[in-house]
Amino acid sequence: MNITSLRRFVAVAEELHFPRAAEQLGIPLAALYSTIEKLEEEVGQPLFARGKGKTQLTKAGTLLLAEATERIAAAPPPAAKPVAPAGGKAKASKGRGRAPVVKGQPKPFKKRQGR
Repeated sequence: MNITSLRRFVAVAEELHFPRAAEQLGIPLAALYSTIEKLEEEVGQPLFARGKGKTQLTKAGTLLLAEATERIAAAPPPAAKPVAPAGGKAKASKGRGRAPVVKGQPKPFKKRQGR
């Protein structure tokens, strides 16, 4: 079990709502579902009881929640994502719309405008 999947599990366990937890984490809902499914496969038991409009922790989920919070507290904080430098849009060269001249190649010609 890696720390990222444990953090995702804790977010769902606190919210008890998959879409809100995915929004809080800033990840797609499908990625959250697949992470929880992988955790359930590792544990060998379902972690959440999904009913009509309600999500609840199972006994295995409650035990894992306690262990996950301990592991997350002991782990170093996640590395900050690198911020892209602020800049503008790349500007095209101000040419005349013709292909550049290449040494050893014939000069490009301008096509005539049709009538």
